[in-house]
Amino acid sequence: MKSPWIPCCLGLLLLFDVCCALNDDKRPNFVLMMVDDLGIGDLGCYGNTTLRTPNIDMLAQEGVRLTQHIAAAPLCTPSRAAFLTGRYPIRSGMAGLGQLGVYVISAASGGLPSEEVTFAKVAKRQGYETALIGKWHLGLNCERNDDYCHHPSAHGFDHFYGITLTNLRDCQPGHGSIFTNVRAHIPFKTLGVGVATVTLLHARGVVTVRRKLVLSVVALVGAVAAIFGTFVITFPNFNCFLMRNREVVEQPYVSENLTQRMTDEAVDFLERNSALPFLLFFSFIQVHTAMFASPAFQGTSQHGIYGDAVHEVDWSVGQLMQTLERLNLKENTLVYLTSDQGAHLEEISVWGEVHRGWNGIYKAGKSTNWEGGIRVPGLLRWTGMLPAGKDIDEPTSNMDIFPTVVKLAGGMALGDRVIDGHDLMPLLQGEVERSKHEFLFHYCNAYLNAVRWHPPNSYSIWKVFFFTPDFYPENGTACMHTHACFCTASYVTYHDPPLLFDLSRDPSETTPLTPDTEPTFHSVLEEIRAAVALHKESITPVQDQLAPGHLLWKPWLQPCCSSLSQLCRCERDGGRDGHRSTVEADSPQDQHIIA
Repeated sequence: MKSPWIPCCLGLLLLFDVCCALNDDKRPNFVLMMVDDLGIGDLGCYGNTTLRTPNIDMLAQEGVRLTQHIAAAPLCTPSRAAFLTGRYPIRSGMAGLGQLGVYVISAASGGLPSEEVTFAKVAKRQGYETALIGKWHLGLNCERNDDYCHHPSAHGFDHFYGITLTNLRDCQPGHGSIFTNVRAHIPFKTLGVGVATVTLLHARGVVTVRRKLVLSVVALVGAVAAIFGTFVITFPNFNCFLMRNREVVEQPYVSENLTQRMTDEAVDFLERNSALPFLLFFSFIQVHTAMFASPAFQGTSQHGIYGDAVHEVDWSVGQLMQTLERLNLKENTLVYLTSDQGAHLEEISVWGEVHRGWNGIYKAGKSTNWEGGIRVPGLLRWTGMLPAGKDIDEPTSNMDIFPTVVKLAGGMALGDRVIDGHDLMPLLQGEVERSKHEFLFHYCNAYLNAVRWHPPNSYSIWKVFFFTPDFYPENGTACMHTHACFCTASYVTYHDPPLLFDLSRDPSETTPLTPDTEPTFHSVLEEIRAAVALHKESITPVQDQLAPGHLLWKPWLQPCCSSLSQLCRCERDGGRDGHRSTVEADSPQDQHIIA
């Protein structure tokens, strides 16, 4: 017999049309903000005392703070896919089986499938003006360099101003390359032993190696090295570009004042649409490496360029909130702020500078399903509709934003796919005390890595790990040898029985429980295994959008604002040399606070 929680696990089914669930005057606007790689411990409202984030902290004072808000994946691409669709990324094919779990090449053919429904699609159908400003990271083209099958415009966003990948090291001169760690995966030692063995056998007459074969192998290796070297050198031109809607307007982009330009773009969008229902998704490029901050914020923190970038993010949030207040939209706008996953602990610059955030008391960080990798800020404000200064300790997910937005925008579920998120409004408004997330499933790429269980009528929050990443150095909490922790067999340790923690007693995941220390050990594992079996039954196989064929560079898909012979260079963005938001460089500390 199936458990009574199955309907909650499977969620609602959807295809959306217009409905009259809410009158137009009751439908809110939406400003949804996602910071890239921000640690939960980087914000004052989550305990930080060394960084100034007054504008973000004000959201917590005027709204609801979620203390157990969970990203659906510990990497950018799958986490963002889940956020937009309300579905585990495994359902949309946005979780791969290989080592690479995100897109690092713009001319790849993978991306969020067109049949997926995002909250922007729903809002657009309901008459909302929609915009995405900032980072996308969910694909671009499929078969031609102008089909835009994965572009934000194909997923419900009327306006797009931003980057389709992420802010890679290669996008800033002097910051190194994402390919630096490739050599760690090239078996130089094995190749060397092989060459030495063949040479020795040839010298002793055991085997004969023809000179033509040797020259052919040397030529092939040289050609591959030359092509790879050329690709690395030209990588910024091909992959670091800024788009306005479907046009490349800057290639490669200059990041230094990019957050301020994007803030201006967001303010313009709010002003243009102040009389209409709107949905703005502001997806910050900061604080992902390569680190940058505008001149007015450089040197303003105790934590180097990373802290400076956090200060600039806070300033930008303040500009948007100030605009809502100026336009008299504060009481009719649901504001949400989060991070796509935890801080990236492996971030050390080519000069040895620490470029990483802080995950507070939580273990590890980005690319892992330890709490430091998936427990993220969750702040929601809707003046007059949500209580002020309220904390909610129940498990929630970034997937919950989808059904929350859909319902508030007037969308209706008609049936066709599993939605894993749940409408947050009853929990936020105090109509219920318990989250609908009895179980949350934590994937590492396409592999089920861990499960969280919050039993009914219990304060315990159990979490099991079926495997854990192998940290390097071994006594650390990061994978410094590979720049991110991987999910495949040679990089993890499997556990049988699984590791078990009670997060209500051990939120830092320091001490695994055993049958000797936890009387309910076996019964907890039995319940979780039963939930896993039912969850797997709900997974329908789909095309893997992160398979090697969808990740490789395909020249015919390359966006280029000039000819390839000119290495794709242009400067068409009118806001490159300035921005309208005034920031006084001589008084940076005061710029983070709304007047």
